[in-house]
Amino acid sequence: MTIRQYQTISPTLGNNVYIDEMALIAGDVHMADDVSVWPFVSARGDVNTITIGARSNIQDGTVLHVTRKTSSNPEGYPLVIGKDVTIGHKCMLHGCRLGDRILVGMGAIIMDNVIVENDVFIGAGTLVPPNKRLASGYLYVGNPMQKKRPLTEAEIAFLKQSAINYVELKNDYLNTTSNSER
Repeated sequence: MTIRQYQTISPTLGNNVYIDEMALIAGDVHMADDVSVWPFVSARGDVNTITIGARSNIQDGTVLHVTRKTSSNPEGYPLVIGKDVTIGHKCMLHGCRLGDRILVGMGAIIMDNVIVENDVFIGAGTLVPPNKRLASGYLYVGNPMQKKRPLTEAEIAFLKQSAINYVELKNDYLNTTSNSER
């Protein structure tokens, strides 16, 4: 089953959400309108909350998870993904906060208590260690990550366009699924 309850908590989905039948969404996961989740994604909101903003897309093989609440960290680290965010193939996001219009390149890892401001590119294979803050308007690359350079106007425009491209693609999938079920 693609969508699972954890204890008494079930995922909540906005309008026109696409979740591939080979993805797993469990527990306290909240998706806004027009989110797409592709094959082999695992989003496990069991010990904290996962929130995914409107028009964001989570691509194949990505793992989304959280850090539990404890006496030394009463809020734990939820995972928050803003609006118009593209998460590339095979990424790992764990207990971090991403703003709006971000592109996370394939295979990137973003760890606990990282804050990524709006309008950021994170390059493929980049490792963002715990407790870092990535400033708006920059490209970050490397292991561990380094601020490489400011984004160009074209790159900033592409951040929104990437999300739009995935909304259109997930609509194609939703239409294909709807038509085949008639």
